[in-house]
Amino acid sequence: MKVLSVASEIFPLVKTGGLADVAGALPSALAGKGVAMRSLVPGYPAVMRALGRKKPVLKYPLLHGGKAVVHAARAGDLDLFVLDAPHLFDRPGGGPYGDAAGHDWPDNWRRFAALSQVGGDIAAGAVSGYRPDVVHAHDWQAAMTLAYMRYGKAPGTPSVMTVHNLAFQGQFGAGIFGELGLPGQAMTVDGVEYYGGVGFLKAGLQAAWAITTVSPTYAQEIRTPEFGMGLDGLLSLRSADLHGIVNGIDTDIWNPATDRQLGAVYGAADLEARAKNRSAVEERFNLQGDQSPLVCVVSRLTWQKGMDMLAGAVDGIVAAGARLAVLGSGDPGLEGALLGAAARHRGRVGVLIGYDEALSHLMQGGCDAILIPSRFEPCGLTQLYGLRYGCVPVVARTGGLADTVIDANEAAVEANAATGFQFAPNSGEALLHAVHRMVELHQNPVIWASIQRQGMKADLSWDRSAEKYAGLYRSLLSRKAV
Repeated sequence: MKVLSVASEIFPLVKTGGLADVAGALPSALAGKGVAMRSLVPGYPAVMRALGRKKPVLKYPLLHGGKAVVHAARAGDLDLFVLDAPHLFDRPGGGPYGDAAGHDWPDNWRRFAALSQVGGDIAAGAVSGYRPDVVHAHDWQAAMTLAYMRYGKAPGTPSVMTVHNLAFQGQFGAGIFGELGLPGQAMTVDGVEYYGGVGFLKAGLQAAWAITTVSPTYAQEIRTPEFGMGLDGLLSLRSADLHGIVNGIDTDIWNPATDRQLGAVYGAADLEARAKNRSAVEERFNLQGDQSPLVCVVSRLTWQKGMDMLAGAVDGIVAAGARLAVLGSGDPGLEGALLGAAARHRGRVGVLIGYDEALSHLMQGGCDAILIPSRFEPCGLTQLYGLRYGCVPVVARTGGLADTVIDANEAAVEANAATGFQFAPNSGEALLHAVHRMVELHQNPVIWASIQRQGMKADLSWDRSAEKYAGLYRSLLSRKAV
């Protein structure tokens, strides 16, 4: 089965979040399940540098303002189509979506309409010798692929739209419609029109044969006004086609038994070896070395991630008897609030502003618990890393956090089933209550080790998730046959 994946980022070539991890991991996970996935991605400078031999397979004399070439290429295990359009994607600093100051490029609509248009063309057979059986688009940047298919030459090709975070929708003014190259009938409420403008994600949700999101609970949440971000009505209408499939993680990269980023490697049978990593974290964050639980946060410092609640709860976390190590960046006000908390609690709270991949591994390998108070979390990966590393997750009961962490209530602890701590409602008071529960159980080494080992036993690989995607593709092909 040939599947074309269309995504704006892909690990390890370019990454800003979980979307890249999914786009990068799925092809190899599906390879053993009868699915050959090729990925169409933009030719950012980092992507072009990573390519080995490349072969031009499609040329555009004019694509949204300039010449463009689609190359077939490989990068590691990834089988790629790369849209080489320098006028759209060869830009400095700031990542794939904006400049070095963090401002979105004003022509992002054009850049990702071009990517989607090429996706629609490939779906229709524009590349000689290749026509996909299924097209899988990720997030708003690729969503218009399905609109180009619907209103072009590939309306009969099955398609999947995956929502990694509904908060990012790609909404633009109606004035861009004339430059999209779509027929007039597309600018309707059951097409690409969205509140009087053009909605890229909305268009994909409307056109897709099936919709997935990255956890079963999030698939339910986004059908409600609280989490639906204005699209809950459409998603409720399409509920029969909506599936929640939890992300996996790369268990080769995230493996405490072989991770070179750790001061000491370990497994579930030798948790004592984590002490060396713990000492390294304490040193890096200038924290006192003692036996109190060391809690980490590795996160974007934003409202969505609940970092304002964390900032307000720091004094209570310290009073509960825990220490705190925070790694992240984001809202300047939240950065300042957390740095202020670290100044108030020297030796008990440490904050490093920025992101450091190696340090994030060390924190998972040395801290006792990881705190994730997100207001909404489609899937979440840091709690999965925590489970894998015996860094016990303390999470808000939402989205994928609720689906992947088993709360250490009395019954779960007695049954040796608990893997972490959940709290609800999402408030500072509930967060602190969960921290108190965590601190109490941490004082019992036997129970604590059981919680750690239970999390480390969980199957967090892509295997089960890939099987669900493969099954979904097969079901869509059977619908096509009928």
